[in-house]
Amino acid sequence: MARKIPLLPLRELIVFPHEVVPLFVGREKSINALEEAMASDRSILLCAQKKAKVNDPRPDGIHTFGTIGSIIQLLRLPDGTVKVLVEGKSRAKIGRYIDHDKYFLVEVDVVEPSVVTVEEEPELAALMRSVQATFENYVKLNKRVPPELAASVASIDNPSRMADTIAAHVNFKLSAKQELLETESVRARLEKLYELMQNEIEILQVEKKIRTRVKKQMEKNQKEYYLNEQMQAIQKELGSQDEFKNEIAELEEKVRRKKMSAEATDRLKKELRKLKMMSPMSAEATVVRNYIDTVLALPWDERTVEKLDVDEAEKILDQDHYGLEKPKERIIEYLAVRSLVPKLKGPILCLVGPPGVGKTSLAKSVARATNRKFVRVSLGGVRDEAEIRGHRRTYIGAMPGKIIQGLRKAGSNNPVFLLDEIDKISMDFRGDPSAAMLEVLDPEQNQAFVDHFLDLDYDLSDVLFLCTANSLHSIPLPLQDRMEIIELTGYTDEEKGKICRQYLIPKQLEANGLASVEVTFTDQAVGELIHHYTKEAGVRNLERAVGSVVRKLAREYIKEGKKKKAYKVDVRTVQRLLGPQKFRYNVAETNDQIGMTNGLAVTIFGGDLLPAEVTVSAGKGKVTLTGKLGEVMQESAQAAVTYVRSRSLSFGLEPDFYEHIDFHVHFPEGAVPKDGPSAGVTIVTSLVSALLQVPVRKDVAMTGEINLRGKVLPIGGLKDKLLAAFRGGMKTVICPRDNEKDLQDVPKNVLKALEVKLADTIDDVLRAALSMPPEDHPNAPFRKFMSGELVAGPADWRAVAQYLDERRRKDRAAHESEHGPH
Repeated sequence: MARKIPLLPLRELIVFPHEVVPLFVGREKSINALEEAMASDRSILLCAQKKAKVNDPRPDGIHTFGTIGSIIQLLRLPDGTVKVLVEGKSRAKIGRYIDHDKYFLVEVDVVEPSVVTVEEEPELAALMRSVQATFENYVKLNKRVPPELAASVASIDNPSRMADTIAAHVNFKLSAKQELLETESVRARLEKLYELMQNEIEILQVEKKIRTRVKKQMEKNQKEYYLNEQMQAIQKELGSQDEFKNEIAELEEKVRRKKMSAEATDRLKKELRKLKMMSPMSAEATVVRNYIDTVLALPWDERTVEKLDVDEAEKILDQDHYGLEKPKERIIEYLAVRSLVPKLKGPILCLVGPPGVGKTSLAKSVARATNRKFVRVSLGGVRDEAEIRGHRRTYIGAMPGKIIQGLRKAGSNNPVFLLDEIDKISMDFRGDPSAAMLEVLDPEQNQAFVDHFLDLDYDLSDVLFLCTANSLHSIPLPLQDRMEIIELTGYTDEEKGKICRQYLIPKQLEANGLASVEVTFTDQAVGELIHHYTKEAGVRNLERAVGSVVRKLAREYIKEGKKKKAYKVDVRTVQRLLGPQKFRYNVAETNDQIGMTNGLAVTIFGGDLLPAEVTVSAGKGKVTLTGKLGEVMQESAQAAVTYVRSRSLSFGLEPDFYEHIDFHVHFPEGAVPKDGPSAGVTIVTSLVSALLQVPVRKDVAMTGEINLRGKVLPIGGLKDKLLAAFRGGMKTVICPRDNEKDLQDVPKNVLKALEVKLADTIDDVLRAALSMPPEDHPNAPFRKFMSGELVAGPADWRAVAQYLDERRRKDRAAHESEHGPH
C-alpha cells in the first residue's frame, strides 16, 4: 500500500532494516524533512545518493530503493546542524516524487520479505548456516568487527533480518550494499551475501599472508621498508605490473638507444645492475636514478647544424651592434676558417671592456649568426670550486657544475657558452673556482673535461666559449694565458650618437607605447643626453635616459588625450623633462695656469681629463698627496718629486731648494678613485710650473709614465684618453713615442682635430707644455733649457756635487773668519 513520507538523502551511507545509525544532518532540505517527520509519526525514508559530492541532488540522482526509518532521538547542535538517531524498519521503493519546496516528499511502496514455502525451508536453513559460519570466519580475520557480533547473529532465526544485520556490519563497497538492499528475495539476498563475504575473506587471508611474510623479513625499526615490501607483496598477489621493474626496463632501453661515449655506456650499465639489487625506496636508489637521468639528459651526440655563411653572419652582427670591429672581425675569421677546416677547436675569446659596451649582447648575436644554441652562466660572486666542477655523489644534494648544467639546458654539445663576469670570481676555503676554469678554457684539455658528479670524460672542444670581464688585473695570469683577449674600448661620442638614433630611441619608443607617434630627437638633444645626463663608456645609462624622456612624453601624450601626433625633442625639452644637468666633463681652462696641468685618465666611465694641481709653500721638504690616489699613483708622484730634485740645476734651482719648502700634489674629484702610473709626466710638469712660476698651456693635455732618468714610458687606453682630450677642447696632446702604434685605432676626426706630440723624455714634454719665459725672466738656466740651448743629461750629478763642495768651502771660510782657524 502506497504511503507519503519525507525523504532524507544520504551521502556514502546505506541504512538496512533493524540497523540503528547516528546521522549528522546539515542541509536545509534534509533538516526540513526531519522536522516534518517529527511533526507526524517520526517516519522518514533513508535513500543513498548516486554521487556523494552533489550538494543539492535531483530525484534522478537518488536511488529508488531505501529504508523506512523511525527517528529515535533528534538533537539540535549549536552550529545549526542536527544529530539524529534513526532505526531502520523496512525496505521501501519510491513510486513517485510529490512536488514540495522545503523537502523531498515521496510516495513509497513498502517491500515486505518474501514468504518461504515448505519446500524451500530446508534449503534456506542450510543457506543460513553457511552464511553464519562464513560470518564467523570473517569476524576472526577482521579485527575491526567485535567477536560478540557473531554470537548475536547466530541467535537470529529470521533469514531476512539476519541478512540485513550482516550486510550492515561487513565492509562491502557501497554499490554492493545497495544491491543487497534492492534484492527482495531472501534466498537471493543470502546467496549474494555469502558470495561477497567469501571474496572479503579471501582478501583478508591474502593480507594476513602478506603481513606474516613481510614481518619475517623486516627489522623492528624499518617501517618504511616494511611498507614498501607490503606494497610489492600486494602487487604480486594481485598480479599487477611492477612499476619499479618497468622503470628499470625503460632506463635500459634509453641506455641502449642513447649515443654516448663507450665509457659512459659501460658506467650506466653498471649503475643499472646496482639499481636492480636495491630497494626502490632507499636513499641510495634515488641517488643512482638521479645520476642515470643526468647522464642520459646530456647532449653527448646532439648538435645543431652550424651556419658558416660569412656574409650573412657579418650582416647579423652589424644589425645588432654598431662598432665593436675587433670582436666582429675575430668571429668572422673563425667562421671563415671553420668552413675550410671541418674539425676546428672552438676559440676561447675574452671580451674585456667597461660596462654597457655590449659584451653580453654580442655573445647572443654570435649564437644567432652561427645558428648555435646560447647558454649564459654568470660567474660573479662564485666562490666554490664545486660550482664549476660539480659535487661528488657522496654528498647529499650533489649536482653537476655550471658547465654541465648549461650544456644539459642547451641540449646541444656545440653551443655558444657565455661565461659572464669572469673577473668577478672570488675564492675562499672551499677552493679557487678560477683554477677549476683552467681545464674548461684550455683547448688542449677540455676535450676530456671531468665533472666530479659525472666522473666521466666529456668533450667540450666543440663549444664556442666567450668570456666577459671589466678588467684584466683581477683575472689570474694562467687563466688569461688560455684565452684570446679582445679589448673593447668605450664608445666615442659620435658612436654613442649613432647607436642612440639607430637602436636606443626606436627600442624605447616601442617599449613605452609611442611607436605610432612621431618622436624626433635633434642631434643637439642626443649630445645633451650624452654629455650632461650620462657619464659612462657604454650606452646603458644613455638608454635609461632616453627611456626616461620617452616615458615623460608618453605621460604628456595621455594627458593631451592622444591627440598630438608628433613631438620634437631638443635641448630645452631634455632639460625640462630631466631637470638640471647631472654630469660635466672636465674642459680646458680659460687661461694658462701655474701649477695646474691637464692629465688624461681612463675610468669606469671611459676617458676623462684629470687635472693635477701643485702648490709650493714654506716648509721642510714634506710631500703631501691627496685625491684618493692608489698605491701606484702615489709611487708615481714620489718618483716625479725625486726626478725634479735631481734636475734642479737644469731648472735654475739650488740643489737644496726642497729643504725650505713643502709640496702639495692634489687631484680634484676626490670621490673618484685614481690609480696607475700614467700621470707621471703630468705631476712633473705641475711641479716644475709651480716651482718656477711658469704657466702651463691651457690647451695641452698629456699622459705618460716616467722613470727616474726622465724617460717617458708607454701607457694604455690611448684611444679613450684622446677622446677625452677632444671632448674637453684640447688642441695638443703629448703622449709617449712608444704609443705611436696605438694611434691607428683612434677615429680620424679626432686625430684631425688634435695635434699629437710624441715624447721620448720629460724634456720634450716640458718644452711642449710650459709657456716660454720672457726675455727678462730671472731664471736664465731655465730659459736656456726651454730654448734648447741647455741640455741636461747624466752629468747633472757632477754639477750638484761641485755646487755642494763650493757651498761647504764658503761656509768653512765664513766660520774661520768669524771664529778663527779650527
